[in-house]
Amino acid sequence: MGLNKKPYKGCRDFFPEDMRVRNYFFEHMRRVAESYAYEPYDGPLLEEVELYKAKSGEELINDQIYSFTDRGNREVAIRPEMTPTVARMVANVHKQEAKPLRWFSIPNLMRYEKPQRGRVREHWQFNVDIFGAPKNLGEIEVLSLITQFLKSFGAKKEMFSILINDRSIVDAVFNKLLNLNNEDSYKLYKVIDKAKKVTPEKLNVMISEVINSEDSKVIFTEYLSLNSFHNVVIFLEKYAIDKDCETFLNFTRLVSQTELNHFIKYDPTIVRGLDYYTGIVFELFDEHPDNRRAIAGGGAYANLLQIFNEQPLQGFGFGLGDVTLKDFLQTHKLLPDFSKPKHDIMLFYTSDEEEIPTFSLAENLRSRGVKTEVSLGTIKFNKIFKLAENKGYKRVGIVEKKDEKLQLQIKDLTDKTATFYAVEEIEKISNFLN
Repeated sequence: MGLNKKPYKGCRDFFPEDMRVRNYFFEHMRRVAESYAYEPYDGPLLEEVELYKAKSGEELINDQIYSFTDRGNREVAIRPEMTPTVARMVANVHKQEAKPLRWFSIPNLMRYEKPQRGRVREHWQFNVDIFGAPKNLGEIEVLSLITQFLKSFGAKKEMFSILINDRSIVDAVFNKLLNLNNEDSYKLYKVIDKAKKVTPEKLNVMISEVINSEDSKVIFTEYLSLNSFHNVVIFLEKYAIDKDCETFLNFTRLVSQTELNHFIKYDPTIVRGLDYYTGIVFELFDEHPDNRRAIAGGGAYANLLQIFNEQPLQGFGFGLGDVTLKDFLQTHKLLPDFSKPKHDIMLFYTSDEEEIPTFSLAENLRSRGVKTEVSLGTIKFNKIFKLAENKGYKRVGIVEKKDEKLQLQIKDLTDKTATFYAVEEIEKISNFLN
């Protein structure tokens, strides 16, 4: 019996058509990040497991990480996320670098997930992080960047929203109003994270398993009903915890004066599952009824460098996966057709004596940036156009002899027009095709 031709479960083969889509995504990622002066970086595919145990949370370590013991008896893992790696790298250089550091990457990541719509085990992720920015200003810049990224594909403001919360609010509710210990706080974080995914009856049961006091249940239910920044301010002032959340309140005042005000909404259920978040957390949410789900997420982390015995350094960033991005663009009909390659011209010749001149012409065009394919071998004239159309070409070039001289006929397959050049007129040909 032959070997299985399918990739490992939850992973994907990228055939040329799939690579066209992926490259399209990557080009947008790089262009938008660099337009904000963010610099690319990368790290190793393998990291020591201790790096993730230090800050990434129990769910990732216990259920999602691919780990093994290497031949040197070291416990290592295929990277499931990029933030611990970038924190490790920043810990090495931040003291001598001017702040803020603006970095981005497009890493390949692996998690042992249950494959389903929008979720696979191996994916590529657009990561953008800023370190050492003044409070709230780095957050506003990165959130602006991610909105511009989606808008670069043609997305409109009604297509998505940024659901936002602050861990300082959650911590103030848990610690000051509900007086929870660390264990119960962790359990209630999980309740919040599932609040939108269960029925009200089930939610009440889950809350009761953590909170005993009826007064506390009322406060917590009131917190879960908050749906605007205005209501948040009233809630915080009512329970005298507004001083604990002053940074967040300043953030909302700043946002109200920017374009982000059209996208940002308050959502008390946004807490993010990873343990290293310390401030603002957010999820980018698709508003289309056929794809109502988070397509990206991130937040602020001030203490991550402490696992390397470094002083706290404010960081803020996000991760956006290629799978959820594709689902978003397809749902909103924003993904172009990549079923055919996008080359500039396909060259043909019908006799052996035109073969070498055709090859030479192709090399000259390629050196001038023209994406050129050559049909290898002679071909009958009546088969040229069908072959080129099947390959997705809009223009073909036919090297042919006219009055004892070689010429290039460029045929536009859309409007059926023809343009003629001597094969030596390289500049004119390349200018025409570019």
